[in-house]
Amino acid sequence: MLKISKLADYGTLILTCLVREPQRLQSAVEVAAQLGLPAPTVSKVLKILARNGLLTSARGTCGGYLLARPASEITVADVIGALDGPLGLTECAVARGLCMQESSCRVRNNWLTVNQIVLRALQQVTLEKMGGQLSAQATIDFVQTQRAKGKSIGG
Repeated sequence: MLKISKLADYGTLILTCLVREPQRLQSAVEVAAQLGLPAPTVSKVLKILARNGLLTSARGTCGGYLLARPASEITVADVIGALDGPLGLTECAVARGLCMQESSCRVRNNWLTVNQIVLRALQQVTLEKMGGQLSAQATIDFVQTQRAKGKSIGG
């Protein structure tokens, strides 16, 4: 099964919460309460996101977190990269030399292609879209693009 980590999932959820009021500092405790998540987990995720340049933080009693740039400029790929590291569907897609089969693998190039396609798709989805109406229209646009390229979708 291909899936992102729980921290990356929480990271996306937390950031879309901050998107609702992008000019207001929000504390970890406040965000945790809004989302029904444990405050220590939210705090951990916020610190990682700030360390990776997706958030800015202010200390003190009136401190909290803000998006470091507009929601339209932060992608799901940025969030996953900050929390999980580089996207890699297979070991060889992350870095050379991690797989003993690499030199003789007949499918490596195809996996690299699949990895790039998934990465590009994640780079096209912004926090603005995640917090808004990604839904049906994004799916329709994706399917139409794939069909225009002559690719079959589904059954």
